[in-house]
Amino acid sequence: MQKISVVISAYNEEEVIESCLKSIAWADEIIFIDNSSLDKTASIAKKFKAKVYSRPNNPMLNVNKNYGFTKATGNWILNLDADESIDQELHQEIHKILQSKQSEYQGYKIPRKNTLFGKWIKHAGWYPDYQTRLFRRGRGTFAEKHVHEHIQVTGETGTLSGHIIHHSFRTVSQFIKKHDLYSSNEAENLMKDGYHFDTFDIIKLPRREFISRYFAREGYKDGLHGLALSLLMAFYHLLIFLKLWEKQQYAEQSLKVSDVEKELNAVHDEMGHWFLETSESKSLSKIISAKLKRLL
Repeated sequence: MQKISVVISAYNEEEVIESCLKSIAWADEIIFIDNSSLDKTASIAKKFKAKVYSRPNNPMLNVNKNYGFTKATGNWILNLDADESIDQELHQEIHKILQSKQSEYQGYKIPRKNTLFGKWIKHAGWYPDYQTRLFRRGRGTFAEKHVHEHIQVTGETGTLSGHIIHHSFRTVSQFIKKHDLYSSNEAENLMKDGYHFDTFDIIKLPRREFISRYFAREGYKDGLHGLALSLLMAFYHLLIFLKLWEKQQYAEQSLKVSDVEKELNAVHDEMGHWFLETSESKSLSKIISAKLKRLL
């Protein structure tokens, strides 16, 4: 049977790492990249017989993940984050792949269940959230350009049914702390990519993100959690803009109140449009339209 290496990169994750490691304790090899943690993360990993490598805590998280891939010796590599675990169905699917002498695929996409404040978010673009995490050794790598990039696999990829369970954000403070780091990295990458600074992106970027999450991808179906997520992600995009501005030394620029009003009115108009497009309000919209037709 073929062998598998699980690669994990972590920094100060003592609260969640044990759950992750328990879910993959069956693996032939665990490669654990400790990003100079200040807590007991590394010592917990050693209890699970993981091969622990200490590395600097690089803001570009995927640099250390790629390093971990080079240390793996298994035929296949499964990449996980410290706040993730796998379910039994995924375990069984991976076992079948390892038993097979040949596979037409060089990698596999895996659906991921993301939770926010203890609730599985089924909408807002957070599910099924396919992640390419299982691949043949030597066939997958991160480009190291963006924090949330996907592994690039050389060759065809298949899709599995079992899930990665992602306990993404357990508290508001955790969300803000992580996205403070993420936004700095994203701002840096946008500058490198030649992003053209537009003053009103301070309104446009958060607006687009909120509408995309809450309306277009039906975040409203997840109740208060969906609304909170959509607003938090809008805030994240505001942070990216502000950090781009910061890199320009907070360049002064005069603004006309009328121009700001115009942008805010655009937000109001777009919100109104999307409200009428949601499944909850479509029935009401149809009733109103039918009554108007009778009057004409």
